[in-house]
Amino acid sequence: GDAMGMNMVSKGVQNVLQFLQSDFPDMEVVGISGNFCSDKKPAAVNWIEGRGKSVVCEAVITEEIVKKVLKTTVPALVELNKLKNLVGSALAGALGGFNAHASNIVTAVFIATGQDPAQNVESSHCLTMLEPINDGRDLHISVTMPSIEVGTV
Repeated sequence: GDAMGMNMVSKGVQNVLQFLQSDFPDMEVVGISGNFCSDKKPAAVNWIEGRGKSVVCEAVITEEIVKKVLKTTVPALVELNKLKNLVGSALAGALGGFNAHASNIVTAVFIATGQDPAQNVESSHCLTMLEPINDGRDLHISVTMPSIEVGTV
């Protein structure tokens, strides 16, 4: 149900090609995939269309936690996110990688749950947004990931 299913699609295509080859014996099969699926590659189509599961999460972190645990301020984190994750990634020409290493977290979850860790490439497509709320006291964080490739979410 939750799995992306590329292996099953490939098996299905192989079966259809074998069926067609019986009716069209002169048919030459060049390949099962044209690679537009861009499996395990950071591609713009996955950033735009999504691939596997698309996830959006958000949280509010109070000013007290930002100061006590993160040892900084809400304005400093908002500025850092803008300069590093948004501007820095844009200047680097990132394909949807406007985040601080989101794929590391996804890879850890994949390894812990027996998923294919090589499917982490598309999880680098992630947009992290930080904004001050409640008169600038608290921090709202949202993370948008359009391409988590396998079933563990």
